[in-house]
Amino acid sequence: MSKQNFSLPENAGRELKPGEEYKPLLSPEKKYLEVTPYSVAMGILMVVIFSAAAAYLGLKVGQVFEAAIPIAIIAVGVTGALKKSDSLSQNVIIQSIGGCSGAVVAGAIFTLPAIYILGVDINFWQMFLSSMLGGILGILFLIPFRKYFVKEMHGKYPFPEATATTQVLVSGEGGGSNAKTLLVSGLIGGLYDFIVATFGAWSETLTTTVCHLGQTIADKAKVMLKINTGAAVLGLGYIIGLKYAFIICCGSLLVWLVIIPLLNAIWGGSVIDLMHSGIVQTVGEMSADEIFRNYARHIGIGGIATAGIIGIINSFGVIKSAAGLAVKEIRHKGGPAEKVERTQEDLSMKIIIFGIVLTLIAVFAFFAFGGVVENIWQALIGLLLVAVVSFLFTTVAANAIAIVGTNPVSGMTLMTLIIAALVLVAVGLKGNAGMVAALCIGGVVCTALSVSGSFITDLKIGYWIGSTPKNQENWKFVGVLISAATVCGVMMILNKTYGFTGQNALVAPQANAMAAVIQPMMNGGAAPWLLYGIGAVLAIVLTFFKVPALAFSLGMFIPIDLNLPLLVGGTVAWFVSTRSKDAAVNSARLEKGTLIASGFIAGGALMGVVSAILKFAKVDWYMYSWNATYGEVMSIVPFILLIAYLAYASMKVDKAKK
Repeated sequence: MSKQNFSLPENAGRELKPGEEYKPLLSPEKKYLEVTPYSVAMGILMVVIFSAAAAYLGLKVGQVFEAAIPIAIIAVGVTGALKKSDSLSQNVIIQSIGGCSGAVVAGAIFTLPAIYILGVDINFWQMFLSSMLGGILGILFLIPFRKYFVKEMHGKYPFPEATATTQVLVSGEGGGSNAKTLLVSGLIGGLYDFIVATFGAWSETLTTTVCHLGQTIADKAKVMLKINTGAAVLGLGYIIGLKYAFIICCGSLLVWLVIIPLLNAIWGGSVIDLMHSGIVQTVGEMSADEIFRNYARHIGIGGIATAGIIGIINSFGVIKSAAGLAVKEIRHKGGPAEKVERTQEDLSMKIIIFGIVLTLIAVFAFFAFGGVVENIWQALIGLLLVAVVSFLFTTVAANAIAIVGTNPVSGMTLMTLIIAALVLVAVGLKGNAGMVAALCIGGVVCTALSVSGSFITDLKIGYWIGSTPKNQENWKFVGVLISAATVCGVMMILNKTYGFTGQNALVAPQANAMAAVIQPMMNGGAAPWLLYGIGAVLAIVLTFFKVPALAFSLGMFIPIDLNLPLLVGGTVAWFVSTRSKDAAVNSARLEKGTLIASGFIAGGALMGVVSAILKFAKVDWYMYSWNATYGEVMSIVPFILLIAYLAYASMKVDKAKK
């Protein structure tokens, strides 16, 4: 394959026809340099740097960024500069190890700082074990489902983040026109998002309240729509496609156009504190955003949880076959082993089963003897919660990443904390000790779900390119170990330097939200079961009518401003792929658009990190007065131009490629 035409096969992003096979870039029949001293050392370096940066920025400015794309860009640049042989196969390992950083950071900073916020002490080993054991469980629980998600469901899930990262790795390796397209679109997307985040030349979000009538409707009827005008989110929508983007937006529109106004119309004059968390405002006094956060979003959480359980039931055949394979391997007494293609070689089920058992024993020992709970009985309860919830929600996290590129880990962790608090209170563990126990349990689960969601992205990248899954799986454990140590060390330093409460403290928004939930629960509070129940019923009804319940529920949970641009991007993808009567032309246009959208995501992700660093360094170039006065109105023009560029550039396909 020549450098000029080095790109993913045509069937990489679509469903396969009967009898058709996907052939990755790297031949399954050949062996490549993957795990080398260079790739491992670079991967570990990326883990340390990005774990520290993500924890630092996430707690300081409330932004948790995905490190996969920036790491891929750095890997391509460094490996190319050093002129390494088999650079693509080594870059996959670098990205896979380095990608642990964002996942472990999210798992840790969403929960563990809440212990400091509640005024309770926690030591390094408690934080480290919570993050490390959760990460290991996430890897082990996901591996049996690898073939299902990345091979059997090939083309059925869009895998937006994996698509963008793969395009970066492949285009960087191949050069030529593809690399140029990715570079140009990356510069456009990165510059666009940088101008928005750093200078505020126009607003990141456009709302219907930009006009007087829209503001009046929002105030009185609580009806409001808003859309993120960023390049990265638009690119994400293009890759997701119109089908899933439409379903996700239907969930959002149900919440924002029906449920929120209905709550205001029925209970506008009432104070409703379902969780006993100290709400004193009436529903009518709240903004649409506040009604969403306090009430409507919980319907999405109930829907996500129920859709996940339905998914587990529907995937029983996959679970059964994985379990059957494990039993078969454990009983295997020798003889010739069945030959497995290099690109389908996983860790043996025997190792996975023993690994899960040993990790769960370690979790029990951590709870029982690590100062988390007060007795063996409570440790067993904690272990049961971790095992069941992590296993059930692992596939939910993987599904969410495969569909929309966003892991609803905060919602699933919130539900875990509520269940843990109720159960621990029932077995006599309350007060400070109960809060520490619930948050450590939540930390293990949160990290497991975050890592499993992130890992399915790495494995899909490897599948498309032709890496050896076993190598990715082995070295993922190392990445989790180093990331957990780095994140927890950074958190302890930040707590001593800035703290998480009081003046000039770190923001830590997710941890503050978890603390606000767990404290009343440990003091006789309640859970919003009615809202969870509504979400559960919706998920069941949607499943009955063959509507993807998880995608719809994600729409109810994720803020609408991040969902509407998905619909815009998906519409552009539909438009450019249906204008010609020649199917080959439509396919070529869709593929080029995917490359441009990947550039938008890559540029936006990279410049998002730069903007966050500038904010942390207190470099303030933001035009507050201009943005407040003209920002929203101004955002309409560049957003329309960005959409037009995505459509126009996608339609311009070289005749030789048609």
